[in-house]
Amino acid sequence: MEPRDQMNQRTHASLQAIRETCMHGVFFFSAVVAILALALICFFLLVNGLPAIGTIGISPFLFTQEWSPTNVPSAFGILPMIVGSLYVTAGAISIGVPIGILTAVFLAQGCPDKLYRVVKPAIELLAGIPSVVYGLFGIGAIVPIIGNSILSASVLLGIMILPTVIVIAESALRAVPEQYYEGARALGAGHYRAVFYAILPAAKSGVFAGVVLSVGRAVGETMAVVMVAGNQARMPVSLLKGVRTLTANIVIEMGYAADLHRGALIGTGVVLFVCIIVINLSVRLLQHEESIPLH
Repeated sequence: MEPRDQMNQRTHASLQAIRETCMHGVFFFSAVVAILALALICFFLLVNGLPAIGTIGISPFLFTQEWSPTNVPSAFGILPMIVGSLYVTAGAISIGVPIGILTAVFLAQGCPDKLYRVVKPAIELLAGIPSVVYGLFGIGAIVPIIGNSILSASVLLGIMILPTVIVIAESALRAVPEQYYEGARALGAGHYRAVFYAILPAAKSGVFAGVVLSVGRAVGETMAVVMVAGNQARMPVSLLKGVRTLTANIVIEMGYAADLHRGALIGTGVVLFVCIIVINLSVRLLQHEESIPLH
């Protein structure tokens, strides 16, 4: 008979192999479910949206300015919503990105430990606040000052994207080797000069990835924008005038839409889906850039 220790080792190895096989199956099943969910979303959007776009016409759908689905004849031009989404997103990026990057620099390179233990959880809490709460804040604090407008939506979205920019930019800054900072200091640079001229350029890929992801958040935001943007389906004429975004257009009218009107709204979702895919591909391309050398 084999010694008891050898039998125990074989039993342990067999159990370990079974556990690893089971976990491999769980992970594989989870990956398959995620892929199937994405495939179902794509299938639903394409099957329900592309026929409506084909009926309306790609050019009239994307490049005409009139959206009047209840009129006779009806019109389904989403150009005002496309331009409105671009305006609001650009405004949010202009407000949120500089503040977010500067905050990330402070947290990564200049924040005292005691203050960091307060600020970092606050930023994480900011990321977990529901969109409708942001919308209520916008109605109560931003709209009375600015009005329902592009600027109001941009300010609110700028606040909402701060956690994304800060967290990713801070991680990118902390990933830069210490030699970059030490080399800049050895050449006579001050602390923040070394940070902005050595550390930040070295972390630009990660920082830009955070900016791109924040663009995706801004493009896809719905509830908060609906509550503060004014929701007029017309071409934007001023930062202080109301606007309707692509997401707001879907949410506002889907409850009573039917037939071609419903198909046009789903077609709007197809346009949004394509935008998100482009943003995600941009992030993947950034992730495949050459890594920072360690020497």
